[in-house]
Amino acid sequence: MSSIVSINNLSISFKNNQKVVNNINVDIPKGKTIAIVGESGSGKTLSALSILRLLPSSAIIEKGSINYNQKDLLNLPIKEIEKIRGNKISTIFQEPMSSLNPLHTIDKQIKEVITTHNNINNNELNQRVKKLLREVNLDDLSNRQKIYSYELSGGQRQRVMIAMSIANNPDLLIADEPTTALDVTVQLQILELLKKIQQERKMSIMFISHNLGVVNKIADYIYVMKDGKIIESGEKSEIFNNPKEDYTKQLVSFQNQKRQKNNLESLEILKINKLKVWYPIKKGIFKKTIDYVKAIDDINFTLNERETIGIVGESGSGKTSLILAILKLINSSGQIEFNKINLNSIKKNKLKDLRKNIQIVFQDPYSSLSPRMNVEEILTEGLEVHFPKLSKNEKQKKISDILNETGMNYERDHNKYPHEFSGGQRQRIAIARALILKPKILILDEPTSALDITIQNQILNLLQNLQDKYALSYIFISHDMDVIRSVSDKVLVLKTGKLIEYDAAEIIFNKPISNYTKNLIRSVI
Repeated sequence: MSSIVSINNLSISFKNNQKVVNNINVDIPKGKTIAIVGESGSGKTLSALSILRLLPSSAIIEKGSINYNQKDLLNLPIKEIEKIRGNKISTIFQEPMSSLNPLHTIDKQIKEVITTHNNINNNELNQRVKKLLREVNLDDLSNRQKIYSYELSGGQRQRVMIAMSIANNPDLLIADEPTTALDVTVQLQILELLKKIQQERKMSIMFISHNLGVVNKIADYIYVMKDGKIIESGEKSEIFNNPKEDYTKQLVSFQNQKRQKNNLESLEILKINKLKVWYPIKKGIFKKTIDYVKAIDDINFTLNERETIGIVGESGSGKTSLILAILKLINSSGQIEFNKINLNSIKKNKLKDLRKNIQIVFQDPYSSLSPRMNVEEILTEGLEVHFPKLSKNEKQKKISDILNETGMNYERDHNKYPHEFSGGQRQRIAIARALILKPKILILDEPTSALDITIQNQILNLLQNLQDKYALSYIFISHDMDVIRSVSDKVLVLKTGKLIEYDAAEIIFNKPISNYTKNLIRSVI
């Protein structure tokens, strides 16, 4: 089968002589999808950026060629490359909100892509933009294009990016983690849309991802990268069913882990009964309440010691409102019983003693850790609030113990700041901050979604070990159904504030009742 683009013996290094891509060979067949998978730093994105000569100024191409239409793209004048960029070879990036200009309407941005490479009259241009929006299933926007990117949902923004990328009918579309920031249902819609467009336009796709579940849904061929090298490649079925390299075997096995059955007879620690979080809608001069947004509407569930409940649902389903209500950070009605104490009926001054028993770990540790505090200061903060009588030596011992427990090193790390650590290390620090107070319940809000799959697995193993050691109970929120399957004893499915399904994880995954749950599970390999 003929290749639309061939990367031959490509090597890239930075000016400090650090080699980041080492002698790779990639063929992209016409009308097919190849995927490059691997962890951060493996060289995936740099390899893709080199096709359009978009490498950072500090990167140096040491050797190799990239052939397109019998021309070596690495030797073409920059003016020739500019004729190809966004025209014959286009790109979609991971985060559409930062890729789209918030100061210009979507109409103007799509038109700019078209007019950069074509002479076209205004009437034909308007019709072409409308047709593109309909093609990416944005029919409702095709007649009101004078809107801005911040007025759209994440899925809509990514569809606009796809419309821009296919505006000039490219031969090759480079998609760099285009679904990572999206909910699982929207993610699936985007993947199906890309496949549909590819079939209609006979377009080739180069798909970059660290998520094998996503790759399994779209790729024909897979290249596995590690430390700048392609260590394995082949057809999708071969990679998934018969991986040869240990690293590839690890990637595949991480995607298929299941939670071991928890047969312990354990006590109920949290009971949620008829919980409601309703936000009033007010109008008029006197701000009269005319209706309510029912973020959480009459939800019931229980959590036992040593148990993990997985909570899933798309954006707007009520996941965040639920955990904020449990943490008593927003008002709610109904019962939130922790160790038989109803948190909704006790006075605020009594909540302080209970708060240390329910802690939270957020999705992005870089945002949740103060950049102005070092590790020791971050971990000391909670101790000073809840254990003010501890001596300096006692605090230091607690910090040292919990850092070592979470895979860090006190002597090496206690004086460092968050920016000096990798994403996985920062998440370990965030877990240490929560666990230093010896909580009974840990709420984990998308704690691994920003991490590569190998680091993700390390964090999940750490959480499992800590749960076993300290008899912790977890409320685990994620849109990644592979992760939910690997950690959960029970699964709670939310949609627009309603409880759709609630049962043992094994039952939810093997015998889902609602179509909504079935669609969520379709994301699993």
